[in-house]
Amino acid sequence: MSRTEHVQTVEGFGTVRVDRIDPDADAPLIHAWVNEERARFWGMHGTTIEQVREIYAHLDALTTHHGFLVRRDDEPVAVFQTYDPEADRISECYEARPGDIGVHLFLAPTAAPEPRFTESLLTVLVDFALTGRSRIVGEPDAANEKVLARLARTGFELGPEVVLPEVDLPEVFLPEKRARLAFYTRD
Repeated sequence: MSRTEHVQTVEGFGTVRVDRIDPDADAPLIHAWVNEERARFWGMHGTTIEQVREIYAHLDALTTHHGFLVRRDDEPVAVFQTYDPEADRISECYEARPGDIGVHLFLAPTAAPEPRFTESLLTVLVDFALTGRSRIVGEPDAANEKVLARLARTGFELGPEVVLPEVDLPEVFLPEKRARLAFYTRD
C-alpha cells in the first residue's frame, strides 16, 4: 500500500514527496532528529525509539491527526503533521472555522543551510495542507522567535499568544504549552 499523499516539483528545488509516516520504519530517523537540542520546541526531546514509534502509531490510527515524512528528491527533510483543530486542544483557544486545518512542521537537521530551502518546502506543504481546505492554523511555541519570524515572512498572520491546556489521556500526554497562533489563508 502506497503511503504517498502528495508529490510536487518545484523548479530549481527538486521533487517533494509527502508520505504518511510508517511508525516502524521511520521511528529511528525521527528519534534521532527530535532528540537534538534544537528540537526542544517539538516536545519529544528525551524519548526513546520505541516511544517515537508508539506516538506515530497512535497518530497513524487517528482520522483527525496525521503524520508525514517529507522527502526532497528521496532524501528525508522534515516531519509534517496535520490535524482537525476541532479535534485538538487548540479548539479551546480560538474559534475554529469550517475549512481550517492545523499543522506542525519540524525540519530535519542539516550540515549546511541552503538559501530558500524552507521557503520552497513551505510552498509545497501549504499547497498540500490547503487541498480541500481554506485556512491553516499553527501554534508554535511562543518563545520560538525564529519560527514565528519565518511564518510571518511566509505570509502567515500572527495571532494572539494562548495557553494550550494540558492533555492527560491513557494514550497521550501533552503538557500545557504557551503558544502563538498563526494563520494562513490562501487568496
